[in-house]
Amino acid sequence: MKTSNLIVEKKKLAYGIHMFWIENELVANNAKAGQFVIFRIHENGERIPLTIAGVKDGTFRVIVKAVGKSTYELCRFEKGDKIIDIVGPLGQPSEIKNYGNVLVIGGGVGIATIIPIVKELKNHRNRVDVILAARNKDYFVLEEEFKEVDNLYFVTNDGSRGMKGYAHEMMEKLLKKKKYDISWAIGPSLMMKACSEVAKKYDLKIWVSLNAIMVDGTGMCGGCRVRISDELKYTCVDGPEFDGRLVDWESFNTRLIQYKEEEKLALEKYLEKVGEPTWL
Repeated sequence: MKTSNLIVEKKKLAYGIHMFWIENELVANNAKAGQFVIFRIHENGERIPLTIAGVKDGTFRVIVKAVGKSTYELCRFEKGDKIIDIVGPLGQPSEIKNYGNVLVIGGGVGIATIIPIVKELKNHRNRVDVILAARNKDYFVLEEEFKEVDNLYFVTNDGSRGMKGYAHEMMEKLLKKKKYDISWAIGPSLMMKACSEVAKKYDLKIWVSLNAIMVDGTGMCGGCRVRISDELKYTCVDGPEFDGRLVDWESFNTRLIQYKEEEKLALEKYLEKVGEPTWL
């Protein structure tokens, strides 16, 4: 079984957003929609959790957005390079079955990570409407992979494509005239929170994928803990998907930014060392 962790394909999708296909049959043969992997790109590197965005022929795909030192480093990797360590697939798969009418929302890099979920929903004979949301028209990635959906809607912050506004606004617009049996929203935390508030208003179950800070990915460190209703859960083993209506978004978002200053300093030092990131 080939588990070389070799990058067999790399492609820039938008500014700061890169697609990698990695050779690892163990991950590719066992991954299910909604699961993730954890990368370590060198011996002293931090762990980087990344949602699996597709599999084919013994390889799996991840989409990486350069936001901090480690993801900036990863985006410098090219075809032929290797990832030193990959653990996965991790987490619970998405609960896919025949629901009927389903609404799926992807924002930013989340556009790529909803692709396996949408495909599985269609395989189970659901009618699937999809909302893709981005800051502007240049940040819609892999949209050609949504050809099989029943209806596809675009939303941009600046109005350069589709409706001007935000994902949750398009979501509410649809819910005012259509009935859905279940929904997914995957993207930035604030987007998922806003979509969850809309879903709660319309009594619609909504799955969100929480991009928590992780270390080991097995529930041992407790770094990814999140409060779901009155229970404490671990994103890496109990998630990453939870009913967004039950997430304690205030505590989750507070934990997401707890190392913001340290991350900013680490990135600044890294860029001082390597210079202007022309590879982005």
